[in-house]
Amino acid sequence: MINYWNDLQNIRKKRPLIHHLMNYVVMNDAANITLAVGASPIMAHAREEVEELASRADVVYINIGTLDDRWIESFILAGKAASRNNVPVLLDPVGAGATRLRTETTLKILNEVEVSVLKGGNGGEMMALAGVSGMVKGVDSLGEASPEVAEKLAREYGVTAVITGGPRDYVSDGRRTAIVSNGTPMLQYITGSGCMVGSVIAGFMAVNRDFLIASVEGLVTFEVAAEKAEKRSFGPASLKVNLVDELYNMKPDDYELARVEFKE
Repeated sequence: MINYWNDLQNIRKKRPLIHHLMNYVVMNDAANITLAVGASPIMAHAREEVEELASRADVVYINIGTLDDRWIESFILAGKAASRNNVPVLLDPVGAGATRLRTETTLKILNEVEVSVLKGGNGGEMMALAGVSGMVKGVDSLGEASPEVAEKLAREYGVTAVITGGPRDYVSDGRRTAIVSNGTPMLQYITGSGCMVGSVIAGFMAVNRDFLIASVEGLVTFEVAAEKAEKRSFGPASLKVNLVDELYNMKPDDYELARVEFKE
């Protein structure tokens, strides 16, 4: 039994600090989504301060969407500081498989940082990390992943693997696998919607150290809010605004819309 509402209330009560090393494209939206769910965001990537901030945060969220040498150094410094201080790390490997730099940066972080959750915004990124090439164009997926890909990544890297971006989301820690079927296709027309869901997952990671359950809670919360927002939206722009409002106004009954199954 997943107690979504209890953990959402804990987020709102504790207001955990989520340290985002977030790409420029989605930074403002991710901050607003984090506030709407009840957590407190900080967007900081300067290498001179990331270790100090990461050590004080409740969760560190590393998103590699905009890359250069300084960002990569900051990712490693923040990730290692988090690991030293028992702070969970969520890694979003945006565009992994599209270029050698993105793939190598993701693998470097996985090898040098104790990543708790590896969350791909599309199946192609995660299939690339699992050894299936040619499935990413830019930051878009050329194919839908499977629960088996999530299971393989979870076992190989010792993480909870989360695959989003398709009609179903897959979450696995290598022992348990969950399939989430909430959401709306309109999310694909909002730049960074996958990055934003990472902020919500990070909020739940701050209050639930069972990272598979925390990931499911974050996915369901974000995607149920999106389903509700779609009903009063005219297109992607109004959906994004309404999504923030729906997250802010989540109620216990909303979780009756959750569509989650655990793989046998």
